[in-house]
Amino acid sequence: MIGSGIFIVDADIARGTNSPALYLGAWVVTAILTMIGALSYGELAAMMPKAGGQYVYLRESLGPLSGFLYGWTLFLVIQTGTIAAVCVAFGKFLGVFFPAISTTHWLWHIAHVPALPVGPMVLGNMEIGVNTANLTAIVIVFFLAIVNIFGVRLGSLIQNVFTTAKALSLAALILLAFAVGRNATAWNANFGAGWTEFWKNASWNSLHPVQVGIGGPMVLVNALVILAVVQVGSLFSSDAWNNITFTAGEVKNPKRNIPLSLVLGTGFVLTAYFLASLSYILVLTMHGDPNGATVMARGVQYAAEDRVATAALEQIFHSAGAWLMAGAILISTFGCANGLTLAGARVYYAMSRDGLFFKSVGKLHPRFKTPVAGLMIQAVWATFLCVSGSYGQLLDYIIFAVLVFYILTILGLFVLRFKRPDAPRPYKALGYPVLPGLYIVMAAWICVVLLRYKPQYTWPGLVLVLLGIPVYLFWSRRSESPSEDGTPSI
Repeated sequence: MIGSGIFIVDADIARGTNSPALYLGAWVVTAILTMIGALSYGELAAMMPKAGGQYVYLRESLGPLSGFLYGWTLFLVIQTGTIAAVCVAFGKFLGVFFPAISTTHWLWHIAHVPALPVGPMVLGNMEIGVNTANLTAIVIVFFLAIVNIFGVRLGSLIQNVFTTAKALSLAALILLAFAVGRNATAWNANFGAGWTEFWKNASWNSLHPVQVGIGGPMVLVNALVILAVVQVGSLFSSDAWNNITFTAGEVKNPKRNIPLSLVLGTGFVLTAYFLASLSYILVLTMHGDPNGATVMARGVQYAAEDRVATAALEQIFHSAGAWLMAGAILISTFGCANGLTLAGARVYYAMSRDGLFFKSVGKLHPRFKTPVAGLMIQAVWATFLCVSGSYGQLLDYIIFAVLVFYILTILGLFVLRFKRPDAPRPYKALGYPVLPGLYIVMAAWICVVLLRYKPQYTWPGLVLVLLGIPVYLFWSRRSESPSEDGTPSI
């Protein structure tokens, strides 16, 4: 879970909400949604501790088509898009040490996709090509894919080392901000006497400007809508909490350990995220000037290249702080990308075993017992996504599709309670049916808002999901056609 997001997305959330109360409120909404999701998934994980995780839950509750559509979208958008975004972030922070590595330093500018007005929406308006930041991302993508070929033990060893390092880095950031970094300038600007500044622009009647699409018209929305719009960043930062379910087949005592890791791990990270976001506005003013000469003048909203955590530590320790934080974030993003790489290939493996993906992906390396083809196919597509969009664009591309399948999976929890009332449930979802129902309502509202105000990737993402239907029909028919040796012809 702890990757690049918590160190970057606060700038966009601050610009969108323009209110300290709503800025922190966005993280509260994310925490509520994600914890309900983890509590609900715990029941499914304990029931079906198999490799493939969410793919298996959807297949067993809503049928093989829904399972396939999830795996299809995971491959095209969710997992590979997240890997791409995190690795692009790695490149952005490496630029602190090597300024030549930048999203604006183009090595091969392929094309500019022009703005395409579609009714009230504007699609496109993006740059495609290879710059030094996404070239760095591509190198990391393939390096981690190769590393994970050499066995889950090596991949998990790297994961353990980097997880420990990034958790300690985040804890250090929070402690430094609270103990050393907080200052009167930030407090007066963000909280004020009697907390008047904190609640500014947070009333129900306050209106917030939102641009529809990239380069589209500006519209004014209320607090309920803006909190949904900015969830793109906070939900992305909190995503991947479900990845432990993908590797359930390789976890000891999965009926106990998977639900436990879901609840405890997710709770720890969400608490740390809220404290980190609070620490930013204890150290920096939230409102800033994009042309400000200092990190305090630029504030959270306009931190250089949205590197808020780096700006906060730079305010505390000056230039040395920026280097320290950038180094910590490189560790964090590397560890996150490794975990995503390790987990994602297990879903494609499960799909292949069901006859719904390339046959080679369902084979394990004879010595290392890892899904080699799945790891390499995942790396190739993630590379394409690295080239096709910026960090922010990749977030928009991912979150809508993620939410759609979280909604369907939690709906599957209701279906399985009805279809299999007597099935063994070592763990039962806390607050069922109220909390899972609340998740569906809240997540559906965010999806509706994103379709309206973030159309440049949400609608194409929806189209990609639907394109999976004819692909499923094609693959399922082939799997039913036996080859010469009697095995499915895939």
